[in-house]
Amino acid sequence: MSQTIGALTLLVRDYDEALTYYVNVLGFQLLEDTDQGGGKRWVVVAPGEAGTRLLLAQAATEEQAQQIGNQAGGRVFLFLHTTDFATDHAAMQARGVRFLEEPRHESYGSVAVFQDLYGNKWDLLGPPRT
Repeated sequence: MSQTIGALTLLVRDYDEALTYYVNVLGFQLLEDTDQGGGKRWVVVAPGEAGTRLLLAQAATEEQAQQIGNQAGGRVFLFLHTTDFATDHAAMQARGVRFLEEPRHESYGSVAVFQDLYGNKWDLLGPPRT
């Protein structure tokens, strides 16, 4: 048996606001945007064709809305891997991504923490420097 995590749900305030950020700022691909009626949509984005996808889910209750931007309790929530850390870091900065620190070079790779438009923390991770 072979299993993978195909998608993670990410709570958002508004579908279109989230799409603008994840597609235009982070450079993700829009893989699906299907109207499900009643104001619901099935919106899936990803940094590429392969790997884990994000299901952007507009908060439907006040309880859900309170969790937007804090889905990991203030810890880094998602890890965006890249093969070209310096280029991607510079491009993301140019598009207005808010980095919380300068890049660090650890034994496991280059890393910098950033926040998405809602405040969720992400690691941008590149391969170790040789």
